[in-house]
Amino acid sequence: MPPAGPGTPGAPGTPRVYRETAAQPRTQAVPLAHVSLELGHLYMEDFEAGPERLAEHFAQVKPWAEALHTAAAVGARRPRVSTCFLIDDYFTRFSSPAELVPMVLAQAEKAGLTIDYLARESACAVADGIATAEAVEGRLVDSPPPGSDGSRPPARETGWLANGQRSAGTTGREAMAHVTGWQPPRETAARRHSVFLDVELWDERDGVRTWSCPFLAAVWQLARLGLLRHLGEPVLRPAPWADEPFPREWADLPPLIRLNPAAAPFSAYRTCSVLPSRFVPVEHAVRVLLDQVEADPEALRQTALRAAGEGLAVPDEIADRISYVFYWGT
Repeated sequence: MPPAGPGTPGAPGTPRVYRETAAQPRTQAVPLAHVSLELGHLYMEDFEAGPERLAEHFAQVKPWAEALHTAAAVGARRPRVSTCFLIDDYFTRFSSPAELVPMVLAQAEKAGLTIDYLARESACAVADGIATAEAVEGRLVDSPPPGSDGSRPPARETGWLANGQRSAGTTGREAMAHVTGWQPPRETAARRHSVFLDVELWDERDGVRTWSCPFLAAVWQLARLGLLRHLGEPVLRPAPWADEPFPREWADLPPLIRLNPAAAPFSAYRTCSVLPSRFVPVEHAVRVLLDQVEADPEALRQTALRAAGEGLAVPDEIADRISYVFYWGT
């Protein structure tokens, strides 16, 4: 046997590498429905408008929810569809869970709808001590447009993420002297004409960061697709909620609760959201963000294997797994 050389394991001078099992966490799989159907994502002014506004909203949602159940049945003998509702407790705090949640559930039931899962929007920023939004920000991969010189700092430093090349900016006299040198912004994946979008991820005031609505909505979509992990563990796991009074304080309500014990899984292969038309710009921004998120590769692999086992086709691109219905009105 030849003597051990420097590159041989155990040879003199070769550093030994020890790895603790905890240092390489196993990515835990999550159960998946076929579709996660969002029945609402309303602002506090909607709740301030009272039960009538909620009744109007759910009346608009009902026919589309029925249509989605019919569509989900295509290719699946027993389609698994779970429903969810997101309450904005992040930007403003209105009323209390004890007053607000029963009103939401009552109006949904009157419209013939069942809300399986209810989530707090603040959980898309921080959930159970996990900085959810910050973790997703760490997975952003800026897509530099062709010809860029890399001089612009990454999105996690600037708080802005674009889907292409920004316009070359000039100011003052220089702008007057070089008008002909101006270049318009360009979408990286444009089809002849560009639809350029620059998304604000967060702002900071007095050292306090506030995440933007589009960024929190992108986190929400990743959760519904079962792609959020922290040290291998799923993030935003539903907490069962028995038939008991809701708390007076939002902080006392778990980030995500399962209201229907018989519900299909919260996360799903695909998502669909039925929203007022005012959400169109926000959800356009969500798609731009998801196009530049590098999700947990093992979570993606698990979803692909599960889908293949069920004979389902799931798009490779995360943004292509989400869909919307925007009804008229505000």
